[in-house]
Amino acid sequence: MVVSWIFLVLAFWGALWTLISFRPPHRPPLLMVVGFFAAWSTTELAPVHMLWQIAAVIVFIALGALHAWPGWVALAITLASWFGLTSSVKGALQTDQAFVDGLRAALGPDWDSDLDPALEAAGRRVSWGRILLPFHFRRRGVRRVRNLQYVDDGAFRHRLDIYHRADVKAGAPVLMQIHGGAWVIGRKDQQGMPLMYHLAARGWVCVAINYRLSPRATWPDHLLDCKRALAWIRENIAQYGGDPDYVVVTGGSAGGHLAALIGLTANDPELQPGFEDVDTSVRAMVPFYGVFDWTRAGPHYEGLRQLLERRVVKQKFADAPEVYSDASPMHRITADAPPALVVHGDLDTLAPVEQARAFVEKLRATSRNPVVYVELRGAHHAFEVFNSIRTMHAIAGVDLFLAWLVNSVPAGPARPAVSPSRSAGAAAPQSDPTPTARTEP
Repeated sequence: MVVSWIFLVLAFWGALWTLISFRPPHRPPLLMVVGFFAAWSTTELAPVHMLWQIAAVIVFIALGALHAWPGWVALAITLASWFGLTSSVKGALQTDQAFVDGLRAALGPDWDSDLDPALEAAGRRVSWGRILLPFHFRRRGVRRVRNLQYVDDGAFRHRLDIYHRADVKAGAPVLMQIHGGAWVIGRKDQQGMPLMYHLAARGWVCVAINYRLSPRATWPDHLLDCKRALAWIRENIAQYGGDPDYVVVTGGSAGGHLAALIGLTANDPELQPGFEDVDTSVRAMVPFYGVFDWTRAGPHYEGLRQLLERRVVKQKFADAPEVYSDASPMHRITADAPPALVVHGDLDTLAPVEQARAFVEKLRATSRNPVVYVELRGAHHAFEVFNSIRTMHAIAGVDLFLAWLVNSVPAGPARPAVSPSRSAGAAAPQSDPTPTARTEP
């Protein structure tokens, strides 16, 4: 009887996590954050959850858990949980089609006519070995050069890592990755790893950057650092095989916010004090689950507003609404916005999907360049941080967009018009043109 009750408790616990993965709490802020971690880990690790639940059922049956009624109830609950987990897996397997549909809708029915058919076919394959090892990111032949200083002050927050093939060809396109973490936590080697290793293996040069964090840093220090890192890439990336005139910027969450601002505030002199003449334009922006509007209010934005007022901006919105507006990609859109691929999950509670939809709608109405939007059903925040079914398909989808971009937007200097400037910032230190680093095979 005791075994049956233990089985029932564990079955209920597993089913609760499955339920939360479909119905995550949206408030209050603390419950929302706890619910996110439960939903995120369950959804993206659904095959792993199924494996441990199957193992548990086998063990409990062997121990006689079905000799009493709680054991049968536990078995029924577990079967229901498996149904939910199977639905999550099915939704993740549809990610590749979501990208293809989004690309076709934005770029036209013949968008892939000049692409290698094998590239699109690769997006439909899943590496189950990587899914079972969710934090194994390395790819054969890809090297990482660690801790290059992009500002000559020795600070860890002003360092970057470079990922590239040992045999990378000169003039390779460059991806700049900006980590998230609500502008207060995070580092360059914690996010974007599956995408960077994948693209580096395909011949790209990928650069992951740190930047100053709050509460020590005050907005717009974070953005100024990202622009300083981009200036360093312009000056130095050719040493590592990259094309300084072909940079695409990406990032997730706060990194998605910063990536969008990098794309939308190119060459704004007030946001690059001391290096105003450096070209800070990019060929495209790829924000994942970004925060696009700091001016929004409402129940779902209470936590964000508190965080910004207390730790990031350090001014109340009522006292400085222009600062919040200037920091919002939604209010920085111009006709010169670069091509964009915006990716968001429809179950995101930390960066509600309504922001992404509104941002894309305005971007499409204003920009002269293509805007691809991929909304992933059943996906939560930070879904591609580690290897999962959805991650494998998502990075393949980004690869398709970038392959189209390289074919459609040729190499050579890009000089978009200066975006409207209303921001103010402090001077940034100068970069180190001859950094030292450690290379890992």
